[in-house]
Amino acid sequence: MTETHETNNGKPQSKIEIAVNPPAYSPLETPQNTHSEKNRLRYQATRKVTLIGMLVNIFLSAAQLIGGVLVHSQALIADGIHTLSDLASDIVVLIAAKVASQEADDDHPYGHGRFETIATVVLGLALAGVAVGIAMNAYGRISHPERLLQPQPLALLFAALAIVSKEALYQYTMVIAKKINSKMLQANAWHHRSDAISSIMVALGVAGSVFLKIPWLDAAAAIVVAIMIFYMGVRLILDSAMELVDTALEPEKMAEIRDYISNIEGVEETHMLRTRKMGNNVLADVHIQVNSYLSVSEGHYIAENVIQKLRKKFPEMHDITVHIDPEDDEKCSPSAQLPSRSEVLRQIYPEIQKNGLDQDIRNIVLHYVNGKIEIEIFVKHPHDQQQLEQLIESCKGCKDIHSISVHQQLVP
Repeated sequence: MTETHETNNGKPQSKIEIAVNPPAYSPLETPQNTHSEKNRLRYQATRKVTLIGMLVNIFLSAAQLIGGVLVHSQALIADGIHTLSDLASDIVVLIAAKVASQEADDDHPYGHGRFETIATVVLGLALAGVAVGIAMNAYGRISHPERLLQPQPLALLFAALAIVSKEALYQYTMVIAKKINSKMLQANAWHHRSDAISSIMVALGVAGSVFLKIPWLDAAAAIVVAIMIFYMGVRLILDSAMELVDTALEPEKMAEIRDYISNIEGVEETHMLRTRKMGNNVLADVHIQVNSYLSVSEGHYIAENVIQKLRKKFPEMHDITVHIDPEDDEKCSPSAQLPSRSEVLRQIYPEIQKNGLDQDIRNIVLHYVNGKIEIEIFVKHPHDQQQLEQLIESCKGCKDIHSISVHQQLVP
């Protein structure tokens, strides 16, 4: 219940208010799963799919290398080396996933997600290096025809085995990667898909050498495989490099996040939204404009509400900082040059004492709005309207003060 009496005698203005029973707010919703629990489950899923990939790669690389030697196929041997490099990349993924699952600490206050990014760069470099080695070896054989190998028809069986195995690994790994939102695991999945495609090229090269009697087709297929491997490696490196230099989310995603924040209760405007990726997580900070006269606690409540709702709507958003603005400060800060609280009190307190109100002051609230200061004075007991008017009149000459309101509260 509020009873208000207000006078308007020029500037500043005087308001007398009696307020009872402040509004109550419902508690914020809490996330169902803690971040540490999500990290643990995510690591378990990554570990399981990677170990399965390692077992398949061990079996497949052995079959390709031994088969390539037995059936005299350089392309099959190159594909076996490629599969062997996958085994090394799986080990890197396992180590990186373990480190990235650790919680934030003093040395890494934002978590360890960037270790996944670095691991992805390592995978890309390994792929590029393997590709260069395969291409140089195959080109050397084409340049010296006497070194060319003549594959046997049985090589097609090994190539078919690799195609089926790698495509199955791609499908399985990609399902898990999307489920846990892991860029590193997605990279490993595409690694498997590139293997399947390269094995198709091996099969074509072997078939050409066997049935068309063109001996250099097998070596040419090895070069095509090397080019594909190199492309995939460069792509992984570039994508991860963009993450390491704090590249923002895609414009469409940014617009979706901005619109969602703007529709949350208490938010009047949204500006200065910034995002960056860290492994599977997204870090963000944003300025939201709220009503200029809210209390600090209510402004904090709105900020916490924004954070919780963002995490629920966009699970990849982990570390979110919300800055509360009473006015739009994107281009300028009109109140930045105003005097501080202590300076303002030094101006008005002598006038408060002069009017006999200094013993009844409960609180003095300053509002910095539109380059001016609005003051709310809360007193313990009712006072004569003329006494309040005298205070207003005496404070008119104070610099940067736009208005003064006096509130009389009934305290239990």
